[in-house]
Amino acid sequence: MIMKDEGPERQRERHPFDLEERTSVFGENIVRFSKKIPRDPTNNRLIDQLVGCGTSVGANYCEANEGVSKKDFRNIIGRCVKEAKETKFFLRMVVASEPQLTEEARALYREAKELHLIFASIYRK
Repeated sequence: MIMKDEGPERQRERHPFDLEERTSVFGENIVRFSKKIPRDPTNNRLIDQLVGCGTSVGANYCEANEGVSKKDFRNIIGRCVKEAKETKFFLRMVVASEPQLTEEARALYREAKELHLIFASIYRK
């Protein structure tokens, strides 16, 4: 939501379940959350992994929409499924390391779970 190349009229036209927007917002929220995690050698690795997979969900979805074939689309959507699942894993590891972040991580976990289910459903079709 930080950078948009479209005006407010176009934004209102978007479907409320626009996955490109939803995954972008999710990635932004993961980045913001990662900045709240205290830095130490263990957490640094968790932060890198969490930001990597959490932002890859949206990046892969954008790529899937540009796919040249149905096979290509399905393959890339499969990556979205894996990245969403991996995001859930690393959110859990962050909470194991930093229990005070449980509530915020729980909200992100719920969104990662929903995205995982959505992409898994698309993949199966």
